[in-house]
Amino acid sequence: MGAIRSAEGGPLRRTARGVGRALRSPVTGAARGIRKATHAHGAGESGLGKLIELHAVNSAGDMLITVALASTVFFSVPTDQARGRVALYLAITMAPFTLLAPVIGPLLDRLPHGRRAAMAAAMLSRALLALMMSGAVATGGLELYPAALGVLVASKAYGVVRSAVVPRLLPPRISLVKANSRVTLGGLLATGVAAPLGAGLHQLGPAYPLYGACAVFVSGTFLSLSLPHKVDSAKGEARAKLAADGPHRHHLTTQRHRNRRNKRPRPPGLRTVGRSVLHGLQANSALRMLSGFLTFFLAFLLRVHPLGGLSPEFSLGLVAVAAGVGNALGTAIGALLRSRGPEKTIALVLTVTLGTAVVSAVLYSALMVVVIAAVAGISQALGKQSLDSLIQRDVPEEVRTSAFARSETLLQMSWVAGGAIGILLPLNGVVGMAVASAFLTLGAATAVRGLLTAARRGSPHPRVA
Repeated sequence: MGAIRSAEGGPLRRTARGVGRALRSPVTGAARGIRKATHAHGAGESGLGKLIELHAVNSAGDMLITVALASTVFFSVPTDQARGRVALYLAITMAPFTLLAPVIGPLLDRLPHGRRAAMAAAMLSRALLALMMSGAVATGGLELYPAALGVLVASKAYGVVRSAVVPRLLPPRISLVKANSRVTLGGLLATGVAAPLGAGLHQLGPAYPLYGACAVFVSGTFLSLSLPHKVDSAKGEARAKLAADGPHRHHLTTQRHRNRRNKRPRPPGLRTVGRSVLHGLQANSALRMLSGFLTFFLAFLLRVHPLGGLSPEFSLGLVAVAAGVGNALGTAIGALLRSRGPEKTIALVLTVTLGTAVVSAVLYSALMVVVIAAVAGISQALGKQSLDSLIQRDVPEEVRTSAFARSETLLQMSWVAGGAIGILLPLNGVVGMAVASAFLTLGAATAVRGLLTAARRGSPHPRVA
């Protein structure tokens, strides 16, 4: 009898193992492919590959929370009520954030040897906040908004630390623009996967995307702690030199003399790092303002006036896909870009975006709405990657985290300002594109000439441009 069982069980077990291998093969094959892509060109040895994977997890979790909030704040009510809810969300979450965000950088500057722990804390706090929000997301009560503020602050804290960490994990054969592009592209791909997953989870109940976000952020906590130890060590790193000139150099010299007299040294601020970073911030603020404006203006406009012959839902989806594809394309272009001039890249994308906005105002149509969404996505991706590279290149190590915090704060405020304009404007496409052209013109007037001048003068750090 035992021999019969053995004879029968052997083929069954082999069949079960074969089926198991067949089912696991696509998953393990995809995992190997992802690992091969993220660890290419020395990124695996330097630790950049693990950071790319961590950022993908971070982006997926943020997208799941976004799906849960959008379903509650925007899609569940008529257009007029949705405008009020969105305005309330901006007021309750973004206004306190502008006060808290400047504190993030200096606080993280005091933790130069605890960056892995800081990223892990940002992940774990969002996991707990997602669980807190799951009870309020169905009703949309006011208790949802403080938790959303906490998620926003934790997300920005992670972003600031992640940007400051990239130079520590930079492989010898990859420039900063390419490294930033790879990290961003990993996040975009994860976002593209998480968005439909979040929509599917929402069909089970409004709290399920938040349960998924909690699980994702818990895994991100462990991934943060698995980053290389050199993330927490400044050993062997060269301090970036101040690239100030003209009035900036005079300001720095005066500050040094004042510090000597007071015997209380103070770290240099953003005004001492040269014109490239300052003009890069001005240009990116205009691009981020356009992003916030289009996000809210088109969201409400297309609900009332959908693209020719299409439903409001399909119109919104088409514009969202165009923006997402543009963002991914801009990130891919940044990864392939061989130019060592981030200043020229920022000036070019701002000029092209301004031209597209003007054409959209003059020749407003469904096609131009899709085009401006795609161009805005490309420009924001390339502009932000180039700005990150300028800060990583020109800002001293001891204040680099603060620089990223301040730049993120300014860009977030610009996005909120653009979104507020989009909420308040009348739902007229021509008027909207004209207003977008106006603030892009202001950004180009203040930034483009300075960026090109800085590019002609060259960079003191050509390797990482």
